[in-house]
Formats: sequence, C-alpha cells, structure tokens
Amino acid sequence: MREGRAHSWLGDPQQRSASVENLQQRIEEACRAVRTRFHAVPKIGIILGTGLGGLASQIDQATVIPYGEIPHFPESTVESHTGQLVCGRLKGLNVVAMEGRFHFYEGYSMQEVTFPVRVMKALGVEILLLTNAAGGMNHQLQLADIVIIEDHINLMGDNPLRGRNDDRLGPRFPDMAEPYDRQLISLAQRCALELGVSAQKGVFVGVAGPNLETRAEYRMLRAMGADIVGMSTVPEVIVAAHTGLRVLALSIVTDICLPDALEPVEIKKILAVAAEGGERLARLIPRIIEQLDRLPPRQHA
Repeated sequence: MREGRAHSWLGDPQQRSASVENLQQRIEEACRAVRTRFHAVPKIGIILGTGLGGLASQIDQATVIPYGEIPHFPESTVESHTGQLVCGRLKGLNVVAMEGRFHFYEGYSMQEVTFPVRVMKALGVEILLLTNAAGGMNHQLQLADIVIIEDHINLMGDNPLRGRNDDRLGPRFPDMAEPYDRQLISLAQRCALELGVSAQKGVFVGVAGPNLETRAEYRMLRAMGADIVGMSTVPEVIVAAHTGLRVLALSIVTDICLPDALEPVEIKKILAVAAEGGERLARLIPRIIEQLDRLPPRQHA
C-alpha cells in the first residue's frame, strides 16, 4: 500500500527476448497515443504515489488519459491509485503526471513498472519528480513529515535493467553516484523553508512487499542506514538514471516503524496521513516547479 492490461510482457525467455528488441517500438506507440491528445512537449514528469494524487487537480488545461487508453501501459490494481495520465501546465511549465503508479508487488515485471518513465523521456521530459508513501524508521520522523530522498538502497530482489540492453535508451552500466539530483534537493529544501513546511533529507530503502516488515527487519534496515522504507520509487529512479533524467523524490511518512513501539497498521489511517502530507506536497511541488527555470546546469559528481 505504501508505496494493472494484466499480462506480463516478460512471461518466458522467448517473450523476454522479443520484448527487449521491441521495447523502442512499444515506447513509440505509447508516445503517439499521448501526442494525439496532448501536443505540447513536457519538461516535467510527475509520478504520484499512494494517496498523493491531489496535486493533479492543480494542472491547468488538463488532458486526462486513462492508462487503459495508452498502448502497453499496465493498469494499477491499487485502490488508492486513480490510474490516469494528466497532461497540461503547472506553474507555466508543461507537465505529464501519473495519478497512480505500478508496483512490483502487483505482479508486474520491473520493465512494466518502469515503462512510463521511458515514455516520459521519449515525450521530452527532462526532470522527473516522484512521490511516495513510506514507513519512517528514523526516530526523528513524525507522521505526515516530508522526506527528501538523497539516496536509496535496493532490496527489491530485481532490477529493471536486467536483461539485454538497448544502447539507444541508455548505457549498459549506468552510474549511480548521484541518482537524486543534488541541485534539485537543495531547491526542494529552500522551497520548503520558504513555505514553512518541515522537510528533511533521508535514505529510502525499497522492498518488494506487499507485506509490511517485521520488527527484526526494521532493525536490520535501520542498521543499514535507511531512514524510510517503501515498495516503489527505486525501480523508476534506476530507469531515470539509465535514461539521463534529473530526479527529485519526496516521501510522506505514513506510519512509524520503530521496532520497540511497533503497532499494527491500518490502511485507512495510512491513507488519511498520506492525504495530510499530500496537502503539504501540493504546496511544495508547485513552488519547486516555478523555480526550475532558475536552476543552474547539472553538476556531475
């Protein structure tokens, strides 16, 4: 829950080989479907996580495309994910926003989960903004806090780049020294300060789900250096790095995961907290976007 045509491209080895060879074709077909209804070139791609879809209502001149009308898009099977692409303008910039993402735990392959990121890149997106709901393992975190992800740990058991590489889409061995753009992180911190919104940096660990973690697992993840845990985001960020996108990712702490004070999680409470944090993100993200044109060129590590 923290962060569906229901068949996999990658069911057997023969299909897997064919799907890798035809990935570029599938991307182009999805792009054509979007471009027939949204003619502008988007600069910003946004992926909205569990309970965080409210930002899409701020998009002006919106064109709404259900995922089922975009070739090769999966369908979200998570109740709190609307399942549509919202295209338009936000703070004067062209954007495409996913109201609802796809998860590994839904049964999709990593390539399916990350397919929309490749479509966004092909549409012209340069900067990817992601949000998610996450469990807070750092004792300094409170419910509905915003965490600006500065790094991640991949414990999802798979990688979206596994298999044959298409050099047209990105390098065989993409560098991960700076998957989360430092300048975007600094911009987010500055905008949060201007708005009086509490936001701190943290390390996100991605797990497969869908079950939440045991007390022992929370202790292990915290000892590894993670501040927050969730079931999304890492695959999309890996593909974003592969394609050369600049990335900013923001988490809302929807449950507190302190092993010695662990309580059973109620999904209704998670969604309520996500909505509270979502109101803060709905203020913060537009402020970030309106200042993107003043962002200096990317600095590489």
